[in-house]
Amino acid sequence: MAHTTIYVGCTVPQLLKGASRIFPSHSALGVLRHSAFYYCTVNGTIKSERKMDHLERTANNFRQEVITQAKVCGITNESETVKRLRLAIANKDFTFKAGQWVDFFIPGVSVVGGFSICSSPGLLEREGILELAVKHTVHPPAHWIHTECTLDSEVALRVGDLHGYQEGKGNGHKLGTVKLYYSAKNSSELLFKKNILGLMNTFPGKITCCFHVTQQRSQICKELQPHVTEGRISKKDLEKHVSDNTSWYICGPPPMIESISKLLSNIGVPGNRVFFEKWW
Repeated sequence: MAHTTIYVGCTVPQLLKGASRIFPSHSALGVLRHSAFYYCTVNGTIKSERKMDHLERTANNFRQEVITQAKVCGITNESETVKRLRLAIANKDFTFKAGQWVDFFIPGVSVVGGFSICSSPGLLEREGILELAVKHTVHPPAHWIHTECTLDSEVALRVGDLHGYQEGKGNGHKLGTVKLYYSAKNSSELLFKKNILGLMNTFPGKITCCFHVTQQRSQICKELQPHVTEGRISKKDLEKHVSDNTSWYICGPPPMIESISKLLSNIGVPGNRVFFEKWW
């Protein structure tokens, strides 16, 4: 039975990595390997009252034993608010699977960060490189990356794993199409949009995306215009995809996850068809 997957989110690196597992390719986009699907958790009741520390929030999650030293070998501005950090990994035994995060230890900073990995396991295997995309916030690790981190800065990493799922077991459905709803303040904050457009061109009719912008002030480039809607993701956008064969994956900050989860419940989507990352 063909299966439809709907992604609703504000951040997409791990979703990009999952796409090539559904539609494998040896093109340049083939580096986006493996799937983030099974590192999600079934939707339940979540609250956003007090912002928990990363280690507190993920205290019950499995960690790999290996902690490795890493050196910053590249810093790129992906947007006005997001930096891509390129890290050279010292320990050859350090591995990860697409969809995992890292505990991020900074000398002199007592708070431990937690960031999704935005590069593929293949890049680590080939070049010993891991990449993170980090949005600027006042949280000490993110603030350090945006204000103090330089080339050759040294940090330490440990991989965290949502240990409840077994990769590759699936749910008896044959994956069919993927629809991504991706919302940001403006088009400059739509990270990895070129990668997403590339996937849409490589897999026409199989992968589609609707970009949403909520505070666009400048002209949108021609390539992006056909795929952009002004305003937030709405009930009208999502209700046309409701079916027994559709799974829903939500990625974003807790208030956004709460809002979309409630919206999906209101339009009749069963809770066991809605998935989100729980470690935020």
